Amino acid sequence: MPPPYNRHLFICTNRRPDGSPKGCCASKGSEELRLAFKKELDAQGVTGCRANSAGCLDACERGMAMVVYPEGVWYGPVSKDDVKEIVSSHIVGGKPVERLVMQPIVARKKD
Repeated sequence: MPPPYNRHLFICTNRRPDGSPKGCCASKGSEELRLAFKKELDAQGVTGCRANSAGCLDACERGMAMVVYPEGVWYGPVSKDDVKEIVSSHIVGGKPVERLVMQPIVARKKD
């Protein structure tokens, strides 16, 4: 029997204490964001894709963060206003939403 899902949306729902310098995705509304993805996947008739809660993706200071697997495309900051576009463009159409793709932090050499 094949696995039930071939694609996953991992949405950070990590919660840090109030006042944390990194912030936390949960306090920014990521639990509602995950529910919005679930609803939009259903609305667009998408099967084989699951919107999952994720623990810390270590990117909370960059806004609500998420990653799409198996592609490994990271998005952030993401808002509920971006959900429909991510589902239609990336999940249905196969084209990542470039304006939301998280750019890597360039590592700097210590002196």
